[in-house]
Amino acid sequence: MKNLYLNKGKDESLRRYHPWVFSGAVNHIDGKLQEGDLVRVLTHDSSFIAIGHWQIGSIAVRVLTFEDEPIDRRFWVQRIQAAFDVRKTIGLADNPENTTFRLIHGEGDNLPGLVVDLYGQTAVMQAHSVGMHVCRNEIAEALREVLGERLNSIYYKSETTLPFKAELGQENGFLFGSTTDNIAMENGLRFHIDWLRGQKTGFFVDQRDNRALVEQYSKGRKVLNMFCYTGGFSVYAMRGGARLVHSVDSSQKAIDLVNANIQLNFPDDARHQAYAEDAFKYLDTMTEAYDLVILDTPAFAKHRDAVRHAIKGYTKLNARAMEKMPAGSLLFTFSCSQAISKEQFRMAVFTAATLARRKVRLLHQLHQPADHPVNIYHPEGEYLKGLVLYVE
Repeated sequence: MKNLYLNKGKDESLRRYHPWVFSGAVNHIDGKLQEGDLVRVLTHDSSFIAIGHWQIGSIAVRVLTFEDEPIDRRFWVQRIQAAFDVRKTIGLADNPENTTFRLIHGEGDNLPGLVVDLYGQTAVMQAHSVGMHVCRNEIAEALREVLGERLNSIYYKSETTLPFKAELGQENGFLFGSTTDNIAMENGLRFHIDWLRGQKTGFFVDQRDNRALVEQYSKGRKVLNMFCYTGGFSVYAMRGGARLVHSVDSSQKAIDLVNANIQLNFPDDARHQAYAEDAFKYLDTMTEAYDLVILDTPAFAKHRDAVRHAIKGYTKLNARAMEKMPAGSLLFTFSCSQAISKEQFRMAVFTAATLARRKVRLLHQLHQPADHPVNIYHPEGEYLKGLVLYVE
């Protein structure tokens, strides 16, 4: 394992256990590294600080441990077991009504660059760093050891999350077992999980608690679910007793999936309709007076250079929705852009209310659920922001 030396004074954030080493902090490296290699991080005077995966880019090292220890099978098993114990503590791991949850959430579980979601007996693994890709088979073996008989397959899905310049030639596929059973349960509701072609690992696990809140408020309301993707919010609204639920997404594939999920839970229920259409166009031309609207947009800003444009997008979208909503409506609005702060998103939505000339009350401030934990030393991990507004 090669040694990486920091510039003088550039070890302060690591002393506070922040799990990233930025490229500007690096002085030199003993020898040549390949992206994904393990590296020991040392101060300018050769004191040990951490071990992590080397990568090309502004983040030079993603830290795995602040102990001088081997990164071997024991390490992976211990980290995955610790993550599993957290899910047991929060009541997700052994709940027959909920077989869908995130087992490993990157930095939040001290495994930066790795995501693992469980869908029934299938684990879907996603690497966001070359280092985790290199270790994928060791991680798969550790998952099998920790989860035992509750796991019958591991699907690896990292074609779109790994740096394309690494030229890994990565293909998605099963690392262990195989299955065609793609139905998992969340809070007693069933969903088709498209881990083969769907976004992320196949389902937006991070909105589970917020979907339950939509269910709580849906009784007797006309619900519009924009950017619906798999239709999670729509299914919960149906169970909550909504008068009607309309799902909108620009992707016909998403519309087919939401219709399949509605049919799975509420066969032949005429309350639901789905439309493949652009969000702004739909809001401009809609005639239905929806009194519960969900705006769960894709990430408008995936990096800091796009923040200004994203804030304008959030403002325009929320203003357009508020203009059309009758008095006494509820607006659930979200941002999953890590580059957008809670304050920036909140100001964009409040500006939208001003532009729409509507009085609003803030009922709830929403965030990601407990199976997407935030490492206290890595506040950047708090990415999901949501607001529930009462629109007068």
